[in-house]
Amino acid sequence: MTCRTTIGIVSAACAAVVSLGAADAQGQCAIELASGLRFPLGIAESNQGNLIVSESGERAVPHQGRISIVGPDGSRRTLIDGLPSAINDAGDPSGPAGMTMRGRTLFVAIGIGDTILPVGTSPVRIANPSPSSRLFSSVLAMHFSANVERTTLGFSLTVADREALADGKKVTLANGGGDKISVEVIANYPDYVANPLPTAPANVQGSNPFDLALLGDQLYVADGGRNRVWRTDLASGRFETLATFAPIANPLFPAIGGPTVEAVPTGIREFNGQLFVTLFRGFPFVAGTSVIEQIDPETGAHAPILSGLRTAIDVLPSSDDGEKIDVFVLQHTSGPVLPPFSGPGTLTRTDGSGTTVIANCFSRPTSMVRDDKSGAIYVTELVNGRVVVVR
Repeated sequence: MTCRTTIGIVSAACAAVVSLGAADAQGQCAIELASGLRFPLGIAESNQGNLIVSESGERAVPHQGRISIVGPDGSRRTLIDGLPSAINDAGDPSGPAGMTMRGRTLFVAIGIGDTILPVGTSPVRIANPSPSSRLFSSVLAMHFSANVERTTLGFSLTVADREALADGKKVTLANGGGDKISVEVIANYPDYVANPLPTAPANVQGSNPFDLALLGDQLYVADGGRNRVWRTDLASGRFETLATFAPIANPLFPAIGGPTVEAVPTGIREFNGQLFVTLFRGFPFVAGTSVIEQIDPETGAHAPILSGLRTAIDVLPSSDDGEKIDVFVLQHTSGPVLPPFSGPGTLTRTDGSGTTVIANCFSRPTSMVRDDKSGAIYVTELVNGRVVVVR
C-alpha cells in the first residue's frame, strides 16, 4: 500500500501506512564522535548532556558487557563494567542492549546471551543446560547521582554481584572514591520456551530483550527473540505479553531462506501516549518487508504506520508543533540480500510531505538518540564500535 499523509497519533486499528519506496536518495555522512566501543547496541542521553552507551561485550571474553559515558567532546569513561555478556546463537556478543533513562535511573535490557545454542547450520535451537549467567533476558535498573556521572572512574560487577542480582537482591557498588551505584533486577523474562518442530522436538524459542520504553509506571520491552512486546510493572516486577507479531511469508522462498520470516521487534519508543516499534524481520531481510508499527499500550492493538523498509532497527517519533509527527527511522543495512548486512545503514525522516534520507553512510547502525536542544542525532555503529553524529 502506498500513500502520502501527515502521520498522526491515531489508534493502531486505523493508523495510516506510508510507503518509503520512493525516498529521497540524497543524504549526508555522519561525523565520528567516539570509537573503540565493545559492540555498542544502545544509546541514551542523560539530563547532564552526556551520552550513555551500552556495549554488549567482546567476542573472546565473557561478561565484558559495559555501560560507558561519552561526553560531548567524545571522551569515554566507564560507568559500570562486568555486566553479563556471552556469544549468542548467531555468533555475536550479547549482553547490555537497549536503554532508557528517567531522572537518575538507567534501565538496561540484557540480551539473550548464550541461553540457547544452534544446531549446526540449521534453524533449530536448543536450550543451553549451562548458560554463563542467570541474568540474560532481563532488565536491570541502575541508580546513580549526577556527581557520579560527572566524576566517576567506573564500577565493576563481580561474579558474586551477578549471582546476588539473579537471586533478586539489590547490589550497591563502591569504587573507593566515595562514589556509589546501585543495581537491581526489574524483570527476568523466561530464557526460552519450548517450540517443538516435527523434526526437532527439542527446539526452543529464546527471549531476546532488545530495547525498552517507559510510560508511567510501566516498562515496555521489545523482545526480538519471541516476537513480542512485554509490559512490565515497575513496582512489582510482574510482566505480561502486551502484543505479539506473527511471521509473514518469505517473498524469496524457496530460492533463499525458509517459507516464513519472523517479525523480530527491535527499537521501541513512547510518544504522546502511544508506542512505536520497529519490526526488523528475519533472514533473508527482504527489502520492503520491514515496518514500523504503532501499539496501543492499554489494549495491545497494533498496525503498521510506515512500510516498505529493509531493516528498521530504531525509530524516533518527534513533533515540532505538537500536532504533526516526524518519524525518524534508522535502518541497519540497505545492500543486496546476499551477503547479509551489506550496504550502508540509513537514517530517514518521514513527515506529511514524504520521506527524506538524512544520512546514508552508517556502518551497521543499531540505535539513535536526538538532542532536543540542538537537533543533533547520535547513532551507535557496530563496525569499529563507534558513536557518530548527524547535525
